[in-house]
Amino acid sequence: MQWRAIYTSPVIPTLQDIDWHSFVARPPLPSAQPETLAALARQTILITGAGGSIGTALAQRLATLNPPSLVVLEASESNLFALNSELAPSANIATFLGSAGDSALLEHIFATHRPRLVFHAAAFKHVPLMEQHPLAAIANNIFSTEALTRAAAAHHARVVLLSTDKAVQPASVMGATKRVAEQIVLSHGGTVLRLGNVLASRDSVTEIFAQQIARGGPVTVTDPAARRYFLTLDEAVDQILTAAANPQSPALLAPRLPATHYIADLANFMARTLSPGREISIEFTQFRPGDKETEQLWSEDDLTHPASPGASNSALISIQSESLSPEQITFRLAQLRAAVDARDLAAALAQLRALVPGYSPSESVLALARNAALQAPR
Repeated sequence: MQWRAIYTSPVIPTLQDIDWHSFVARPPLPSAQPETLAALARQTILITGAGGSIGTALAQRLATLNPPSLVVLEASESNLFALNSELAPSANIATFLGSAGDSALLEHIFATHRPRLVFHAAAFKHVPLMEQHPLAAIANNIFSTEALTRAAAAHHARVVLLSTDKAVQPASVMGATKRVAEQIVLSHGGTVLRLGNVLASRDSVTEIFAQQIARGGPVTVTDPAARRYFLTLDEAVDQILTAAANPQSPALLAPRLPATHYIADLANFMARTLSPGREISIEFTQFRPGDKETEQLWSEDDLTHPASPGASNSALISIQSESLSPEQITFRLAQLRAAVDARDLAAALAQLRALVPGYSPSESVLALARNAALQAPR
C-alpha cells in the first residue's frame, strides 16, 4: 500500500531547522515561568540519562540558571562525551559515567553533592527493541528507578520522573515498565510527567523518517490509522521544569495537548519540507509487537483537573489514577526481582501484570517466555 507526493524547493539540512509548530497546528505550550526558574536556580539538581536528547536539553537549560551545583549522570560513554562538549566548562557542573541503578554510585553522588531535586530521564524507550529484550527493560526501567528513588528518599530529595503516554493501558513491555516506575516514584511522594513523542529527538521517528527521505524513500509507516501526541523538545523541557515546581505531592501530570496526529501526516509533512522536488513514497507496513493504534495521556477511568486551577497559562493536567499500595508495590517488586535474577521470563511477566493490571503482553513476548521455559535446564 503506497502514497506518493511530489514537492519543490531546496532541502532543509537539519531537523532543528524545521518549523514543527506548523505541523502540530497549535500555539506553543506555555514556557516555564520566571518564578519557577528562580526557584530551581536555588537548588542542587541531579539529572539521570543526561546524555539523551531531553536530558541534554534539560541540562543546557538548567546550566544557564547557575544552580549551586548541577550533577549529570549518564550510562553511555559516547553520550556523556557529547554532553560535555555541549555544556560550557563550569565549576558547578559535576559529571558521572554510570548507571542510575548503581546504588553505591548513587550514595556517593547524594552524599557528596547533596542534590535536592532529581530529574530521572534514564530509561530504555524503544518499544520493538524492548519486546525482544523484556528482562533488560524490567531491570533498567524498574529497578534503576527503585534504586534511585530509595537513594533520593534517604537523602530527602524529590524525584521528577519523565514518563510516557505508553504507560497508559500498556501494550508493550516498555510501557508497562514505565507504569511501574511511575508507581514507585509516586509511592515515595515524587512527581511524574507523562510526555508524548518529542519531535526531532535522537532516535525518534522524525530522525528515522529524515534518514529515509535523504535516501529518496520510501518512508515506512506502520498503519494509516496510527496516531500519536507530539510536542517539541523546547516544549518538553518547559513542561518538565513546570512540573518540578508543582506543589502537589505526589503528582501525576501530563501536558495539555489537544489532539493526536496521524503518523502518516508527519511523514507527509517531513517529505514536503525536507525533500521538495523529489518523489517520496510512503509505504505502510504493519503494527509491530507492542505497538498501538493510538496512545492516551490518561485512561477513561482516571480523574483529571488542571494542575494549577485558575492559572490561565497552565498547560499541565493533574491525573488521579488507581495504583497499588506501597506495601503491595514492595512485595511485587521483590517477586519480580527474583524472577529476573532467575531469568524466568514467564514469572517476570506474571509479576509485571500484577503490578500493571491493564498490561496485555504481545504474542511475541509470550512466545519468548514459552521458548525460554522450554530451553530452561531441567
